[in-house]
Amino acid sequence: MIEVKNLTKKYGSFTAVDNISFTVGEGEILGFLGPNGAGKTTTMNMMTGFISSSSGSIKINGFDMLDDALNAKKQLGYMPDVPPLYGDMTVREYLEFVFDIKKVKKSDRQTMLQNICALTGITPMLTRLCSHLSKGYKQRVSLAQALVGMPDVLILDEPTSGLDPKQIIDIRNLIKRLGEHRTIIISSHILSEVSAVCDRVIIINEGKIAAMDTVENFSKDGSASKQIVSVKCGFEEAKDILSNWNAVDKVYLKNEEEGVSTLKVVAKEGKDIREIIFAAFAQREIPIIMLKDAENSLEEAFLNIIKGEYTPENKKPSEDEE
Repeated sequence: MIEVKNLTKKYGSFTAVDNISFTVGEGEILGFLGPNGAGKTTTMNMMTGFISSSSGSIKINGFDMLDDALNAKKQLGYMPDVPPLYGDMTVREYLEFVFDIKKVKKSDRQTMLQNICALTGITPMLTRLCSHLSKGYKQRVSLAQALVGMPDVLILDEPTSGLDPKQIIDIRNLIKRLGEHRTIIISSHILSEVSAVCDRVIIINEGKIAAMDTVENFSKDGSASKQIVSVKCGFEEAKDILSNWNAVDKVYLKNEEEGVSTLKVVAKEGKDIREIIFAAFAQREIPIIMLKDAENSLEEAFLNIIKGEYTPENKKPSEDEE
C-alpha cells in the first residue's frame, strides 16, 4: 500500500505541493487527477523517488522513500507519460536491461518475460527495435517495463495515451486484473478511462487536495432532490409550471428541440420532488418523456472542482446552468 503524509515540495518561495495526505490500499485503483501545473506530476515524482520532498513522508508497503529508498523502490513499478525506451535496443534487449536494473533472479526471467509480454500483447514485437515501434506499442512496452519484477505497487502516468479504441479496452481490462492484488495509481487526462477503472479519485489543484471520493460519489448530484426531466412543451411554460410548487428551488434548461424541453429541477432543502414533477405536468396534461436522478460525469465534477463550485457537502450547478 501507499501512505502519503503531510507531503510538501517547495522550490524557493513557490510551493508546488502543499501538505497533502492520503493512503491507497492493497487491491485499490486510485485515479490521481489535476489540471496542468496543479502539482500532480511533482507528487508522482516524489512517490517514485525521482525527486525528494521538502517535508512529509511517503511509505511504499511500509518502506519509507527517504529513509529506505532502495527497498521502497523495489516495491513499485513506474510507467512515465513519455515511454523511457532506448531506440537502438530491440524490445527483448530493453526488457532484459530492465531485468538487470531491477536485479531480477536469472532463473525467474524467462517465465516472467513470457508472462509480461503476453499480458501487454508485445510478444510479436520482441525482435523489433524500440525506435521502430508505433506510439501504441511504445506505450505497451513502457507498461511492460513497469511490470518487470511483478511489483506490488504500480504508478501509471497516462497509460492509454496513443492507443486505439481496442487497445484502450485491452489495457483497461489488464489494469483491472492487475489491480485485484496490487495497489495502482493512475494519472490520466482521459477522465472516462479513470471512471472505467478506478475505485477512488483524488483531484489536486494548486498543490492541495481539492476533493477525494469514490467515482460513484463524484457522479451523484443530489439523488432525488435533483432531477432531469424531459417534457413535451417549451422551457418557459415548463418553468412556470414547476415554479408554482414550493418544494422546487430552481429550474435550468439542459436542452430544447422538436417541442421537447429537457430540464434540471433542483429541490429546496433536499426534498424528494419526483412525485411533484409528475403531478405538476399531469395536471396540465403535458406528457413526461423521461424522469431520472441528475448525475454528473467525472468530467463535470472535475471542472466544477477546479472552478471552486463543488465540495463534498455542497454541489452547486455549473455556470452553464444558470
